[in-house]
Amino acid sequence: MTPRTFERPVRVPFSACDPAGIMFFPQVFLLFQDHVERWITDALGIPYAELLGPRRVGLPSVRWETDFRAISRMGDDIGVRLSVERLGEKSLTLQFVIVGADGVRVEARQVIVCTSLETHRSMPFPDDLRAAITRFQESSV
Repeated sequence: MTPRTFERPVRVPFSACDPAGIMFFPQVFLLFQDHVERWITDALGIPYAELLGPRRVGLPSVRWETDFRAISRMGDDIGVRLSVERLGEKSLTLQFVIVGADGVRVEARQVIVCTSLETHRSMPFPDDLRAAITRFQESSV
């Protein structure tokens, strides 16, 4: 069974590039963060801003493993893919792939921990978020 992915196209903007016109590596992590926010809001149906704002649920990164396989240049059309590797009680492991016309450019794994923004301590995922992630995982193709 292939894990379900959340994918969207992105055109590499000038603002994400270094003076050589190549996507600057910290911008890749900003792209991944934006992708997580869109996944939670669009695919899971839970507004990300609501989680952090009124609900005071934090989802910080605690670990990254990243392999940069090829460069992306200003103006390149790339696809960003996210899949769920593991959902624990208080943590979530996501896998990312960035692809271009020439194949895989970046592969990454991120571990996120659910936290209270009041105490800054880990906490179990809220029931609705856990259920939405589970539904996403179970709808594998």
